[in-house]
Amino acid sequence: MNSIEAPTRKFRFSKKELEEFRKNGYAGPFTLYDPEDMNEITKKLRYSLLDRSNSVYEFNEDINEINDRANYDRHLDVPFLMDHVKQPKIVDKLTDILGENVLCWRSEWFPKYPGDKGTDWHQVDTFEFSSGEPQLVWPQKEDFGGTITVWTALTDATIETACLKFMPGTHEELFYDESKGVDFDPEAIHDGFFGYDYQNLQKDSDWVPDESLAKSIEMKAGQFIIFWSTLMHASHSHLGKTNDMRLGYAARFVPDMVDVYPGNPKELTEFGSTVSLEKYRTVAVAGVNRNPNNVT
Repeated sequence: MNSIEAPTRKFRFSKKELEEFRKNGYAGPFTLYDPEDMNEITKKLRYSLLDRSNSVYEFNEDINEINDRANYDRHLDVPFLMDHVKQPKIVDKLTDILGENVLCWRSEWFPKYPGDKGTDWHQVDTFEFSSGEPQLVWPQKEDFGGTITVWTALTDATIETACLKFMPGTHEELFYDESKGVDFDPEAIHDGFFGYDYQNLQKDSDWVPDESLAKSIEMKAGQFIIFWSTLMHASHSHLGKTNDMRLGYAARFVPDMVDVYPGNPKELTEFGSTVSLEKYRTVAVAGVNRNPNNVT
């Protein structure tokens, strides 16, 4: 039987980059789009996002647009975003981390408007904190958990405009317990963690993250960074020195052996809204989905 030759990966990590990723839990920023091109793309994207006719989630006008699940997973209906999550400069690096069969299971927008407070420190493993049930389940034999996030800056992100910050090396120890669950507060959408107080999930309520260990990640429009969701991460506040919002697009990836939305629930309740998962699917960005538990 002839063997199938593995695809050539031009944009894989160097040995040093991969070692640093495994040590720190993140890598980058890497340049994907020219900044001027990204600015033009972003302008067009913001218009195309207004068309939800093919979105997998229905739009609910009664819910603040930032938290409306209609803006989840827009890679499933916006061609540019589907192309984006499949970009070789991204996918080649993902295969070094997750193996040859990689699924994009979620994407979402992260805007910060002038005056918005920073996002609290947090780690995410199962994503059950907001929905009450694990959204990701890794095989028991695996030591890993969480998801790989690829966060792309659609606008410049600086310390003054709410760039991300990380606690290097914290991705292998969880300081939070998502099973505690937290209540959504629509009055705190721009504060803390987009309507959730993640501090309530701390295993030790008296524990305070050591800000002196934080690494701020400033990015130009068109750059992306890769990190484990279990890495402690947060963002600075938007100081309001410019009227421009900071906009980031996060795409999330797992190997196909991970169960996404275990049991295939019909609905997802999160961030103060409930949406149908009838049209939802994962997307194989590398290799294939061999897991019959995942919808493709």
